[in-house]
Amino acid sequence: MCGRYVTKGEADIEREWNLRRGGGNPFRASFNAAPTQMLPAVRDDPERGRTLDLLRWGLIASWSKDPSIGNRLINARAETVATKPAFRAAYKARRCLVPARGYYEWKVTPAGKVPHFITTIDVSLMAFAGLWEHCKPVEGDPIESYTILTTEPNTFARAIHNRMPVIVEPEDYDEWLTSKDPARLLVPYSPDRLRAWPVSTRVNSPRNNDAELVLPLA
Repeated sequence: MCGRYVTKGEADIEREWNLRRGGGNPFRASFNAAPTQMLPAVRDDPERGRTLDLLRWGLIASWSKDPSIGNRLINARAETVATKPAFRAAYKARRCLVPARGYYEWKVTPAGKVPHFITTIDVSLMAFAGLWEHCKPVEGDPIESYTILTTEPNTFARAIHNRMPVIVEPEDYDEWLTSKDPARLLVPYSPDRLRAWPVSTRVNSPRNNDAELVLPLA
């Protein structure tokens, strides 16, 4: 499961991905991105190319009339994403990339669950494989939402948790966004390119959102 992560601000994402967001107030980096929040995602538009948009984390299927279903669909298992009713339509036609600097996972220990921050060796911007949907609730405005795909952990991540997000390599961005069958990309990330360290339990509350959350415990 991937239930919290860190994402950079609008200017950093635009610069590193060589794209521009169309309008709206700029968004800042989040050190504790949590479900139901509006967070950045990269999509492919046939006319405009890649676009950077804010979507709600927690996928709400187009046929759903109750937005609260998204609270339970923050992740989609790579093994069943092509067949599960809530995800299969989006998997065919509405894929996105979720910019991240790293993610949090909780390791079970004799002393309790200890949060860890997992990132790349150089703490560079990574991209999770995602799906997005558009729905019109019975009441309220239309909602665009997304989910993050997870897979079996690699040998490094397995020491912390039994799932990990699907991380897409930069050279595979186009394939994930536009290919008819990107199944080959739904694999664990290379273990020798990750590092992790325990962090403060302050991350347990989404009300805490500051740079100190990613610092190693003293």
